Amino acid sequence: MKRHQIILDILNKEKYLEVLDLCKLLDVSAVTIRKDLKLLEEKGLLYRTHGGASLENPYINEKAVNEKEKISVEEKNGIAQAAANLIDENDSILIASGTTVQALAKYIIPKNKLTVITSSLHVVLHLINHKNIEVLQLGGYIRHSSASVVGNYASQILDNVSCSKLFLGVDGIDLEYGLSTTSLEEAQLNKKMIASAQKSIVLADSSKFGKKSFAKICGIEKIDQIITDVGISKSIVKRLEENGIVVSIVG
Repeated sequence: MKRHQIILDILNKEKYLEVLDLCKLLDVSAVTIRKDLKLLEEKGLLYRTHGGASLENPYINEKAVNEKEKISVEEKNGIAQAAANLIDENDSILIASGTTVQALAKYIIPKNKLTVITSSLHVVLHLINHKNIEVLQLGGYIRHSSASVVGNYASQILDNVSCSKLFLGVDGIDLEYGLSTTSLEEAQLNKKMIASAQKSIVLADSSKFGKKSFAKICGIEKIDQIITDVGISKSIVKRLEENGIVVSIVG
């Protein structure tokens, strides 16, 4: 069917599509589009998501940090450099776990003094030799897959601090479900980090959009800014901006 081919052609370019956008484009009802997507999914040509369709499986399995480091390396470095430019003189920031925020640590050039609070062991190792960066390593149990701490000890420290910015890495961003990660404990710690920061900035390459994982961190309305790469779908950018989120695209 010609309509099916049009859907697949657009999806190959956009990576993610919403039912409502397809309705307008093809001038058919939502019921018709959902039937089309169901048939295409049964043929193994796409994955249906809540309110749309994705070219990739939207459900994420946990991967070790050394595996993730090899994925979208160029995009992550570009995002990390853009994020580093947002750090102000004498700033106090939070850095969560994940390979993109880990890359951020490589590009931090402190303006005078900088205070960094982080759950990531790799971030600490990158920053430890900067004499004018004061590092507060959160304590707790170590998650081997992410090389980061989780648990009540880390959360209790966050009850007593306030930072200007949080740089947050995630495993998935779904417009309806929100931000998610593979670990429930890490999701809980990320929530505490969001509460401790005046501004929450998500660092996520475009492959993270239209995906979801086991543990929800928060809805997209809790986020102030997302830094990503040129692979992000235009329809997703539009939806994010409609929710008051600043979308910064690098590359």
